[in-house]
Amino acid sequence: MLVKGSGCTVTDAEGRSYLDFVAGIAVCSTGHCHPKVVKAIQEQAAELIHCSNLYYVPHQGTLAKRLVEYSGLKKAFFSNSGAEANEAAIKLARVRTGKKEFIACEDGFHGRTMASLACTHKPAIREPFLPLNPRCTFVPYGDADVIRKAITKDTAAVMVEPVQGEAGVIIPPKGYLREVREICDEKDVLLILDEVQTGIGRTGRWFAYQHEKIQPDIVSLAKGIASGFPMGAIIARDGLEFSKSEHGSTFAGGPVACAAALATLDVINEVLPSVAHKSEQMKKALSAHEIRITGLMAGMTIGDSCPAVQQACRENGVLVNCAAHGNLRLVPPLVISAEEIDRGCGVIHAAIESIC
Repeated sequence: MLVKGSGCTVTDAEGRSYLDFVAGIAVCSTGHCHPKVVKAIQEQAAELIHCSNLYYVPHQGTLAKRLVEYSGLKKAFFSNSGAEANEAAIKLARVRTGKKEFIACEDGFHGRTMASLACTHKPAIREPFLPLNPRCTFVPYGDADVIRKAITKDTAAVMVEPVQGEAGVIIPPKGYLREVREICDEKDVLLILDEVQTGIGRTGRWFAYQHEKIQPDIVSLAKGIASGFPMGAIIARDGLEFSKSEHGSTFAGGPVACAAALATLDVINEVLPSVAHKSEQMKKALSAHEIRITGLMAGMTIGDSCPAVQQACRENGVLVNCAAHGNLRLVPPLVISAEEIDRGCGVIHAAIESIC
């Protein structure tokens, strides 16, 4: 049971400390309890915690403006989680296109609420809730041509992760997103990019799609946006927005959440230029294990030994995470130091070597 965190270190109920390469599953990008984020939350909580969206919410417009500037898109709509962000994206695609079907990828993960679950592939979490709506066709990840073949006259949008996180950090071939964008343009279908895990600097850019120099019609965010304060968002291109009463949320984009997010963006803005160098350091340290890495988001396939490696790392003071298909997932805070990367990767390397 973790009871305390500071920077890249967390402490459990028995007083043991760990270097955290999980970061709340890519949430705590600024580390734990970053002083700037803590101060922003404390100051706003002392002024106004909630006022409802019947009124202008402090910081909300400022935050939306910054997200629009970073993304190159037009308008933001806030939520309380990544699943809610994807629900909003699905609703927006349906209401503006008038179409009802979606295309998503095998092994993709978009949430556990009903519409987001409909576009999530994993049978174990889908099947107990069938039938699901909207109808979704699943295609292999990384192959743009199968998307072209799957599009029908009733396809509203293609929904895809720039990097599949829950699947174990699966990185598609270079040019994949660009080709999917071109197909969507050709077929007059919206492109929704789920950047819940990859967004807000995780891959070394504000958004992973910026590596391919494209823009989606809608991008969904959460995880790293507010340093652990519950928040999500969608950002959409010009001309793609909800009309009055089509969507809403009582708590979404509240004053404290927006304050936390603005402080988070300030910190990420400072460390973003260093992410590429840290990524190279991590890649080099774990190069013996066929590491897949983009920014500070890494995966290694170690099969059935993954839980044992995870336990060995924990026993030696480093927290890591087993994702799907025997993939070890590493998503440390973006503020991690060179010394912490070396120390953490040393423990991970030793655990894999001894067990696998």
